[in-house]
Amino acid sequence: MALGSERPVFVISVAAELAGMHPQTLRQYDRLGLVQPSRAPGRARRYSQRDVEKLQEIQQLSQDGVSLEGIKRIMDLEHQVEALRLRNEELQEELNLAHAKLAEGSRVFAAGTAGDVVHLARGKRPAQRSRSQAVVLYRGQR
Repeated sequence: MALGSERPVFVISVAAELAGMHPQTLRQYDRLGLVQPSRAPGRARRYSQRDVEKLQEIQQLSQDGVSLEGIKRIMDLEHQVEALRLRNEELQEELNLAHAKLAEGSRVFAAGTAGDVVHLARGKRPAQRSRSQAVVLYRGQR
């Protein structure tokens, strides 16, 4: 069985070793809300592969001189971007469905020369009447 990237399987000592950090650093990041591991019974922290990757990203940003508050802001913004990207995909799918429904199910109707309702192809106009026909129709003759 393959490990899922979101499945919390690593205890704090293993996660710290995988991320190249001290376990106390992971506890500090948890308190600051940078990484929020799952909790096993007894309140023990359990880290997923995704959590370990996030810890490595935090470590890299920290080594590049970004403060912990700056790292938290960067991660919040990345989360917002991801949420907006997902919402954009949802809206694009809704738009595509609406276009498909419009293309397949919409009909255009107009009044025929005898006053009846006729179906027209989209983008087409009914045949033009001569002026004398229009006058006759106006006078109530159909």
